[in-house]
Amino acid sequence: MKGILILFASLLVEPLAAQNTGIIATQPPSVAVMARGEVKVTPDRAAIQIGVQTRAPTASAAAAENATKLSSVIAGLRALGLAANQITTINYNVHPVQRYEQNREPVITGYNVTNTLLIDVPKLSMVGPVIDAAIAKGANTVTSLQFIAPNTENARREAIASAVQKARADAEAAARAAGGTLGGLVEISIGAYFQPPRPLMYMEMQTTAMRSADTPINPGEQSVTVEVSTRWSFIPGAR
Repeated sequence: MKGILILFASLLVEPLAAQNTGIIATQPPSVAVMARGEVKVTPDRAAIQIGVQTRAPTASAAAAENATKLSSVIAGLRALGLAANQITTINYNVHPVQRYEQNREPVITGYNVTNTLLIDVPKLSMVGPVIDAAIAKGANTVTSLQFIAPNTENARREAIASAVQKARADAEAAARAAGGTLGGLVEISIGAYFQPPRPLMYMEMQTTAMRSADTPINPGEQSVTVEVSTRWSFIPGAR
């Protein structure tokens, strides 16, 4: 008897649940628009990655030669007026050089040691001299050159304002095309700002004799870009 009562109760509940799932909440009409704002900024400093790579039959010999050359590079940079906290070691690597032959175990023929410095250059006029001085003192790799602009936060906010203005203009055009008018802003989402990546600079110099002129550097301008997602209310026209 108890089993019959439970079955009867379930039959009463199921039609109610099915009836509830048929309720659809209507949303007011809206216009969704994404836009991008861009502001140009002029860099005033730079960061350079410069390294010394050495090779020798043993790891200790390669490391000793590397340390000697890198000390000379640092001394040359300090002579330009760079402070100790503007020269930072960011990578030190020792790895074997192997010779591979078919059906044989690899044979170690030597060791490479790489020591890379990150140099904070406070003035753009120093970028060329820093690269030239480092190479003259024994550096043989320049793996990255990045220009840095001041006041990027102000530029980001200008880019946000520009993006919102573009989004509103596009939303108004869409609302007119749909036969209505644009209402107020319902929702806005600001994406992360980014600067388009500048090409990495890579040079590997075997001898200082290969360099006969000063290194020219032209930083140009950078773009601070922000994307926004907006949603505006839509007022339908009279039918």
